[in-house]
Amino acid sequence: MSPPSVSESSFRIVDLIRKKRDGGALSSAEIGYLVDGCTEGSIPDYQMAAWLMAVTLRGMTREETAVLTHAMLHSGEVLDLSFLPAKKVDKHSTGGVGDKTSLVLAPLVAAGGLYVPMISGRGLGHTGGTLDKLESIPGFRVDLTVPEFHRVLKACGCSMIGQTERVAPADRKLYALRDVTGTVESPYLICASIMSKKLAEGTDALVLDVKTGSGAFMKKEEDAVFLAELMVETGERMGKQMVALITDMNQPLGRMVGNALEVQECIEVLHGGGPADLRDLCIELAAWMFYLGGASKTVAQGKQLSERIIASGQAFDRFRQMVELQGGDISTIDDPTRLPDTDHRVDVPSPQSGYVTGILCEQVGTACVILGGGRERKEDSVDPAVGVEVHKKIGDRVSAGEPLCTMHCHFDHGHSDAQAARARTLLEESYQIAAAAPVHKTSLVHRVIYKGEH
Repeated sequence: MSPPSVSESSFRIVDLIRKKRDGGALSSAEIGYLVDGCTEGSIPDYQMAAWLMAVTLRGMTREETAVLTHAMLHSGEVLDLSFLPAKKVDKHSTGGVGDKTSLVLAPLVAAGGLYVPMISGRGLGHTGGTLDKLESIPGFRVDLTVPEFHRVLKACGCSMIGQTERVAPADRKLYALRDVTGTVESPYLICASIMSKKLAEGTDALVLDVKTGSGAFMKKEEDAVFLAELMVETGERMGKQMVALITDMNQPLGRMVGNALEVQECIEVLHGGGPADLRDLCIELAAWMFYLGGASKTVAQGKQLSERIIASGQAFDRFRQMVELQGGDISTIDDPTRLPDTDHRVDVPSPQSGYVTGILCEQVGTACVILGGGRERKEDSVDPAVGVEVHKKIGDRVSAGEPLCTMHCHFDHGHSDAQAARARTLLEESYQIAAAAPVHKTSLVHRVIYKGEH
């Protein structure tokens, strides 16, 4: 499947943009040329952005998607983790609001005897990024070299890093471009991005958490299923054990949205507490990781194992060890009140009494970005302290004037004030309140896409 090497003069990028714009399928050589040019920097950002938009509007064939994934995978180094004695298993989420499960899953599954090599990304659009969350821990290094990554994995069973210069460099460039050009939602680009990174990790198995709902990139469940099936098929083609869970993102996961706030909430879960929805999803995903990794005979046994490991304190201990090995200040893990914090809290009160019947979840994520918790432009920095604390979720009763959520923000009588005002308006508009409670409660896991028995 390897795209043939091509000389720089073989194609013109403008012709490939036009071809995709007009609905044509690109050849392996053409895709290889694009990926090489992106990696080397010979194709400028504005032309790659045009091609990304053409793909978003016109789509790709499954063959094109597989070739793009393969080319992006081999744009850099594919890690060899065969020196580790147990199976290597990872999990990847397509992104949501308050979606912080990776910080719980990596140490939890490592404490159960498997290895979890996670190469993660930054915030994308309205969703938070694992790397941004980890960097809210003072001193935490996500820029480990490959030998350092190996050392941490060998020592504690898990390590969470960003894409190095050597691992899937084409994706690193395309990922940043997609974030700021309105091309995040394409299932073909999402599949190639995720699978090129994950296959480069050298994992044996991968659990996919594909979000659907108002806070997901895939708003419609059928789109989420399409993406999940595309990724499962791509992974299986390359010899990996795969499962995809379609999970709900019609409201934030847990209570906290924002980098340091989400780290704090993960520490609660690792201590056996935290919000029920976040805890339940972590247990479900960990169970599948244990099952695919051979640490449990069934998914049900995997759940029991996960609960025992959390209750024993081993999962928290493993998280603390990973933080220390990657340069993080463990005093902030032992005492999360030492994590970055803001100087102001602003409640968003309910305009009426009744029940929360819906939350425009994407707007909650966007409010966090506006406050400084994400990027509106590629070069933006992220404020680790800001965010939104959600008090009321779907089905909850609320009284007029009672806080629906609280903004954690800064005030400087200038730009920050304007940001807070914009964010507050979005949050006020995101809540739907009615006199009667919603009739149906949405399940957290909508369906599982897996070919074998479990």
